[in-house]
Amino acid sequence: MSETTEDLYENAPCGHLSTSMDGTITRINTTLLGWLGLRRDEVVGLRRFSDLLTTGGRIYYETHIGPTLALHGEAGGLALELKTADGTRLPVLATSTVKKDADGASQLIRTALFDGRVRREYERELLRARQESDAERDRVRHLASTLQRTLLPPVLMTVPGMEVAAYYHPASADEVGGDFYDLFPLTGDSWGFFLGDVSGKGAEAAVVTSLARYTLRSAAVFSPEPVKVLDNLNTVLHQQYRGGDTRFCTVIYGSLVPDDTGCAITLASGGHPPAIVVRADGQAHFLHTEGGMLVGAIPDARFIEVALHLAPGDTLLLYSDGLTEAVPTRSSRTRYSEEELLDFLAESAADTASEVINALIGLLTGFGDGVEDDTALLALSIPSTGNGDS
Repeated sequence: MSETTEDLYENAPCGHLSTSMDGTITRINTTLLGWLGLRRDEVVGLRRFSDLLTTGGRIYYETHIGPTLALHGEAGGLALELKTADGTRLPVLATSTVKKDADGASQLIRTALFDGRVRREYERELLRARQESDAERDRVRHLASTLQRTLLPPVLMTVPGMEVAAYYHPASADEVGGDFYDLFPLTGDSWGFFLGDVSGKGAEAAVVTSLARYTLRSAAVFSPEPVKVLDNLNTVLHQQYRGGDTRFCTVIYGSLVPDDTGCAITLASGGHPPAIVVRADGQAHFLHTEGGMLVGAIPDARFIEVALHLAPGDTLLLYSDGLTEAVPTRSSRTRYSEEELLDFLAESAADTASEVINALIGLLTGFGDGVEDDTALLALSIPSTGNGDS
């Protein structure tokens, strides 16, 4: 062995040692001796490799590493701890191979050891960073969840003679969505309700959502006709974001008045997916308001109004496009459509507001990660008995 090769072995940046097949150390380099704080004459021929390990490492070597070397001739990526002369522990990563002669008989075991202190510190730092990241993510999620709850009614009010139910499905726990709904009393025995979807996500969308909810409720008290309510919201949004970051939303706003035979409803839509009516006989159909424009996009937006009557056993459903734009399966690229939603409702046995919402919750749950956008649902129904208990 040349002097250069010898120096490379002795002073390599990693530890090297060779042992006989019974583990007795036959050769060890200067680097590893320095790590251990031992002299060569204290090690070579006197100790086995396992003697240099901590108690746990020695047991692991005897029960796992040794048999692996005998069976496969090599063992790599071994996390061990050496016991130094002063009693401290030195973490190392070890790789061992068996040298065989020309006849295939095992002669000795060569082992390379790499200082694991830097790696262990890196792992500790990585763990700290991960813990901090998890804590920050939990904080953000808590904040998003808290903010989201402030944008939705904590409970739906009870309308005499009707059953109402709602559900909000967040697509992400980390961001505030822009979907919203509400139900509130107006003058006399009339009520207002709405469901909408603001463009975008996050804090900026939450600001628009809060403004839209406040404006809709205020406008309804001032002038309860659905088209006028959307006109007022359009004016507020367009003026608020004029010349800046344009913000708009889609909304269905409705007013309802219970009567002796059920409930009279008037709806106005601003670019929102059509509401669905599920009749007592199971027939389901859209309430199209074709031509209704986005709310807040332009100053003179046009909104469309439609009237209907709910009789005992009938249900009205409002929803946002997170449902109809979901991808039912990971292997599919086809999004769920409004027509499929209509068929689903017609085929289901749901005939009350709560049953319709529960059926749709099951549908959304089945989509799993295919629900890529937030989804809001609001259903109103007339009990089949006509007694108004809900």
